[in-house]
This record gives sequence, structure tokens and C-alpha cells, in this order.
Amino acid sequence: MTKARTSKLTIGELAAGQALDISLFTFKGRDSSAPSVYVQANVHGAEVQGNAVIFQLMTLLEEHDILGDIVFAPLANPLGINQKSGEFTLGRFDPITGVNWNREYLDHKLDIAEWFREHQHLPDAELFTAFQLTLVESCHQKLQQPWGITTGHRLAVNLQTLAHQADIVLDLHTGPKSCKHLYCPEYDMASAKYFSIPYSLIIPNSFGGAMDEAAFCPWWQLVEYATSQGRELTNPVAAFTLELASQERIDMQDALKDAQGILAYLSHRGVIKEQVLPAVMPRYACYLKDYKKFHAPQSGMVEYCASVGEQLPRGETLVNILRVDLYGTEKALMPISLEQDCVPILHFASASVHQGTELYKVMTNVFELT
Repeated sequence: MTKARTSKLTIGELAAGQALDISLFTFKGRDSSAPSVYVQANVHGAEVQGNAVIFQLMTLLEEHDILGDIVFAPLANPLGINQKSGEFTLGRFDPITGVNWNREYLDHKLDIAEWFREHQHLPDAELFTAFQLTLVESCHQKLQQPWGITTGHRLAVNLQTLAHQADIVLDLHTGPKSCKHLYCPEYDMASAKYFSIPYSLIIPNSFGGAMDEAAFCPWWQLVEYATSQGRELTNPVAAFTLELASQERIDMQDALKDAQGILAYLSHRGVIKEQVLPAVMPRYACYLKDYKKFHAPQSGMVEYCASVGEQLPRGETLVNILRVDLYGTEKALMPISLEQDCVPILHFASASVHQGTELYKVMTNVFELT
């Protein structure tokens, strides 16, 4: 039985001087040529299911022959996790700056053309090692800059440093009220079939601030530029965001299913020796440009009528908006529908909304992944 090694990473200091630490759990692989993995969860305070998935996955790994190194960072954002208001966990936005915790990662903005010219003489493996070291050093420089950086940025760049040392990066999240879905880069669409997740959002190869993009985008830029110079490289880094249903929820049996899906992907990539087959299930996707947000056309109390993860034909009711103050008029209860077929993926958690509140996110132009 293989057990994980436990360590602590200091990511900052609290106002009273205490060190702000996160726990890391590392499974040491026995094959240095196998892909390495970094998995984190709970960057947003209320998104706790990823911790259950990590627990189940680490338990499963104890019984497998592990070839590549695997590092887990559950409870990755202790500041957000402890950001409570009454019975609710907030923890989506840095309370100091108001920035989304998952949009604090570093855009390196490297001069890829210049870097490639200086290193193009290297064989592929050495070229990749040099580029990885460049990304890690860029993170270190950011953390040490003389003018300092914000608390949220310090947390994110520390996590990003861990991610840049891996070949596979998995960032575990949840939605407010949500079905499971996967953010998958366009160049790696075929990998979506291994995870136990029915819906995938195919994202462009560009940086939008999230961890998955922070991990794969620099490598995509390198590969793309090398191709333009006549050198064919295969992107060595894979990164995905797994949205594991709804926040403020722990379901250990459901977590086991998702852990088995991750294990199937790690088996496919050669991180573990044993063959683990993916779940047999239909899987659907849309491109990020076809992932639409629906905002409340008026304020009121909302009945969320459309079930997440189920197709909603055009014209069927998405929400009912109740305005008790308008009782006796035709505007007291307003059914709202969309003019195209869609699959609702998540909806706002509260039933009381301002005009303009984002009520639903829906997939349109959905296609089956085969």
C-alpha cells in the first residue's frame, strides 16, 4: 500500500503574524519518465466537493502502482474557506480587492519568439525542461518583486508555481446550483471522454485568468510559435477545470465516481500502471462562445423551472419571476423562456434577485463527443 507524504506550504501571513499554510499530499512515482500531476480543490470557499473527490482519489491510489509523481492541494485557499457569513460560506472573491480568487494567476507575457530563438538548439526534452524552469522562475520573481503583490495574487502565484512543475493540472470546482461539467482546451478535446462528466465546455487556447489557462496557455504559445518556425512540437501539458455539481455540498459516493473518472484519465496518460477504463456514458459539448448567460430582465422572486443537465427546448419555461407587489396585474407572475434549444448547466443560488442578476448559464449548439 502506497501512502502519501504530507507537507506544508506557507503562502503568506495573517494580520496577527501567523503563517498561512496549506497542506500538500504527495505520492512519489517510481518512474521519472511518467507524467507528473498536480490537483487542487477549494480555491473558492463554498466549493467543497473537490475535497471529497481528492480524499476518494488518494484512497484509491493507495492500491495502485503509481508511476508518476502526484501532488494534491485540497483546501487550497484557507482565506476563502474561512470567509463565512452566518450559515453561508462566501469565499468567491478576495474581500480585500473584490477580485475572483480564480482570476489572480500570473499571465507571464513572455517574449516567446525571443525565448525560442535563444533555446531552439536544444532537443525537445531539454527545451521543455528549460521552458518549465522559465515559468517557475517567472512566478518566483513575481512573488519577490520589491513593490509587493496583493494577498490574493500571492496565494494564486504560489499555487501556480506548483502547477508549473506538473505535466497534468486538475483544478476542482463546483457551480452554485449546477450539473457536472468540464472545461477542456480545444487542442485536447479528445481527453474529455475519460472523465465521468457528461458536459464539456471547449475553451480557446487563450489566457482568461483561471488556473487551467495559466497552466496550458504558455505551452500552447510555445508550440504554436515553434510550428511557425518549422519545428513540430507536441504540447506536453494538459490542464482541466472539473466542475463537480453544486457548492456547499459533500457527497462521498458521487465523489467516488468522479475519482474513478480521474483515475481513468491518469491510467490513459500512464501515471498509474493499471488499466482503468472510463465510464460508459453519453458526453456532450459546446464551444465556449456558445455558452450563454441569461440575466434577469426584471427584479423579483425567481422560480428556477429548468433542470440543470437536461435539454430545454425553445419556448419552454426557464424561470418564473414573481412580483407580489404587482399582485392583481398581468406582471405579477411572469414566465420567461428562451428562443433556442439549450442545456442549462447552472443557475444562481438565491431566489431573490435584482434586475440584471445572472440567472442561468446554458450550453447552446450542443454536439455529442464521440
